[in-house]
Amino acid sequence: MAKRRRRWYSTLVPVRTCTVSFADAERVRHSVNVQAETLYEAVALAVRVFREHGIAPGQNSQIDVEARSPSVKHTLVLSKVQDWLQSSAKSPKDKLVKDRLKGLLAS
Repeated sequence: MAKRRRRWYSTLVPVRTCTVSFADAERVRHSVNVQAETLYEAVALAVRVFREHGIAPGQNSQIDVEARSPSVKHTLVLSKVQDWLQSSAKSPKDKLVKDRLKGLLAS
C-alpha cells in the first residue's frame, strides 16, 4: 500500500487548545497545552515554552500535537516546521504568520 503524505497548510482555523509533547533522549515525555490557530503555531508556541524550561526538543524530535474540540492528534518532526517557515510565503497573510512563528522559535 502506498504511503499517503498529508500536507499541512497555514490556513487559519478557530483557536484551539492543543497539547504538544515530545520524548527526550532519556525517553521522558514532556507536554504543554497551548492555544493555537494552526498546527505549526502550536509547535512554535510549545517549543518556546519547552526552551524556557530547559527541555527543548532536538531537530529530529518527533513532536505530537493533539488539537481538542474535536480532538485530533498530529505527529511531525521539528525540522518539518522549520523547513515550512523557511519556504516562500504564498501571500502577505502567510508571510505575517511565518514571521510571527519564526519570532516565537527565535526567542
